[in-house]
Amino acid sequence: MSRPLRAEIRVAALRYNLQRVRDSAPSSRIIAVVKANGYGHGMQIVAHALNDADAFAVASIDEAINLRESGIHQPILLLEGFFDEADLLLLQAYSLQPVIHSHYQLECLENASITYPFDVWLKLNTGMNRLGFGLSEFSTVYKRLQECDAVQTVHAMTHFACADDRSDSMTAKQIQRFDQTLTGAPLSCTLANSAGILGHPDSHRDWVRPGIMLYGTSPFVDADATSLDLRAVMNLKSELIAVHEVAAGDSVGYGAEWVCEHDMRIGVVAGGYGDGYPRHAPAGTPVLVNGQRVALVGRVSMDMITVDLTDCDAQVGAPVLLWGDGLAADEVARCAETIAYELFCNVAPRVPRIEIKDEL
Repeated sequence: MSRPLRAEIRVAALRYNLQRVRDSAPSSRIIAVVKANGYGHGMQIVAHALNDADAFAVASIDEAINLRESGIHQPILLLEGFFDEADLLLLQAYSLQPVIHSHYQLECLENASITYPFDVWLKLNTGMNRLGFGLSEFSTVYKRLQECDAVQTVHAMTHFACADDRSDSMTAKQIQRFDQTLTGAPLSCTLANSAGILGHPDSHRDWVRPGIMLYGTSPFVDADATSLDLRAVMNLKSELIAVHEVAAGDSVGYGAEWVCEHDMRIGVVAGGYGDGYPRHAPAGTPVLVNGQRVALVGRVSMDMITVDLTDCDAQVGAPVLLWGDGLAADEVARCAETIAYELFCNVAPRVPRIEIKDEL
């Protein structure tokens, strides 16, 4: 028998969450963001489950080629664009659409000899101050792209810095700056990420680009996935591989930091930081065993965690849910002082992704 730890990826939940995007932004086309191996869920599984999306977005050419060669035919955006002039031949060969955010990229396009021009996405820096042209540069850069033989159609985009906090005025300022800059320019645009889609309807334009909401997690600091009617996609499951009695005063785990206050039953679960479970998850972090909440005790090891089974009548082989449907990744992430994005992306390659096609 193989090791019991696996990440079950629920296709029906992905499709449900995609429909939530359509319901929230009915007049926009959808760019499904599947970078970082589909936020750790398995990029090909995710992309083929979301075959109704209008386009996909990834971070690198390698990711895009992976999608193309798996049979994805929709437009594919490269969110970091290209990195050197040699990449342009691959963009042409695989019909990819780069984000253009720097003068270096612009000059590469102007100097390129391209047989078949491609669409580009002109990125404006409206306040994130990470990638993008300054707003005062828009007219000049747009004109140069229009005149470039390598470019077919120019689209425009920006990225929100604070959309996860609906009380923050930064998003409204970014929308206003973007709109004022593009006044009179007939470009199709995308502004809204997941938080923009659900929390800022005035950011819905020709395209929206959902990321984390597709995977069933809230993009907001003040709301959970259930309240937003999003369905968990990844169930990170394992089993108890040992159960034993530990006496009061005995310690559990590395460093002997965690000490039993009374006689306890301790369960050992296959799954640790070598699999992507957060190493700094503290004692008390919830785990589901046989559907019952129990608490993590002791340090997280590379391949195992230990849990308190004192009030849980579970034996070796009992099912364990580390996060997913019934135990939100957001809750586990908060305990570990991180975010669900990181939990998902850190699930190790050695953990098999199992595609589940059952209905919700």
